Amino acid sequence: MPSDAAECQEKRQRVVEYLDSHGLDAVVLTRRCNFAWFTGGGLNHVGTGGEVGVASLVISRPKRTVCVTSWIEERRVLDEELSVLGFAVQAYPWHDPESAARLWRDVLGDLRAACDVRVAGLPETVGLLGGDFDCLRWSLTDKETVRIRALARETAACLEETCRRARRGMAEHELAGRLAGSLLERGIRVPTLLAAADDRATRYRHPIPTTARFDRYGLVAVGAERGGLIVSCTRLFSFGPIDEDLRRRHEAVCRVDAAMIGATHPCSTLGEVFAVAQRVYAESGFPDEWRRHHQGGSTGYLPREVKAVPGDTTPVLSGQAFAWNPSIAGTKSEDTILTDLLESEILTATGAWPTTSYPGGGKTYPRCDIMER
Repeated sequence: MPSDAAECQEKRQRVVEYLDSHGLDAVVLTRRCNFAWFTGGGLNHVGTGGEVGVASLVISRPKRTVCVTSWIEERRVLDEELSVLGFAVQAYPWHDPESAARLWRDVLGDLRAACDVRVAGLPETVGLLGGDFDCLRWSLTDKETVRIRALARETAACLEETCRRARRGMAEHELAGRLAGSLLERGIRVPTLLAAADDRATRYRHPIPTTARFDRYGLVAVGAERGGLIVSCTRLFSFGPIDEDLRRRHEAVCRVDAAMIGATHPCSTLGEVFAVAQRVYAESGFPDEWRRHHQGGSTGYLPREVKAVPGDTTPVLSGQAFAWNPSIAGTKSEDTILTDLLESEILTATGAWPTTSYPGGGKTYPRCDIMER
């Protein structure tokens, strides 16, 4: 359910400024990330597997927003996603593409419009939005910050409790199912859930859960979504002491992560943060590990709004969420943070998991240890 009209009005102002700077009269937003962002948490999807929703927002001047959808979705979207916002909803018969095209022509008229994705029935005169529209989502409002903090706390707490309950002989599928269920009970959907038992954590950077069973140690990573906002975090646990090689790898990846967190501030770029990671990987004895997996990037309404790459000139913004995920074969360090002018806040830190502090940007940041069971 969307938060309130005041937040939506703040988003509208960003859109109007975008219209003014691009010579447009309207935007058509159908991607799930944009629908949730503009409405303050509204959901326009049925299946969770795709990024395109089943209802579109037409945002134009003066102060007019219309939702276009099919008869199937009209009542639910109006009652549960848009009721406090006062948007008009116009619907077409789901089985009649000609009616959909007529409705789109009626709603758009002669407006100069651009869309975030093409949907059936849109006039050919409607162009595609540039990638710069995505930037409107990146700096979180005060109310979004409250929501993402709550989401992060609950997600990390569920992940850590699930890891504490892991047992030798438990299958990855079983552990993943327990975590997914715990999150869904809190209205948190799980677009990404990875689990690796023992050597699968060394072989694969994206270990989709299987029937493999935990014996020595495990890695569990989750990307969790509620109201469109997404947070990510990873935890590792072991049954008894870990060997010195894994300890060395984990300490190295934590040093990289802390250095990246310390380098993430509004005066930096993603490329500069990436360069810090490359340097610390090399200093820690793992100069090529950054090549074997992406290092994360900004987040918010997508798992990664921008994945950082070497030389990336994308600026870090104030009030922007990031999820760095440096990894070395067998281990990873990942939490969701929020940028600030002074220092980054680790949103998915619960205070209930063992940590060790590592230096970053003139400060120290606690990074999660491999919890010994």
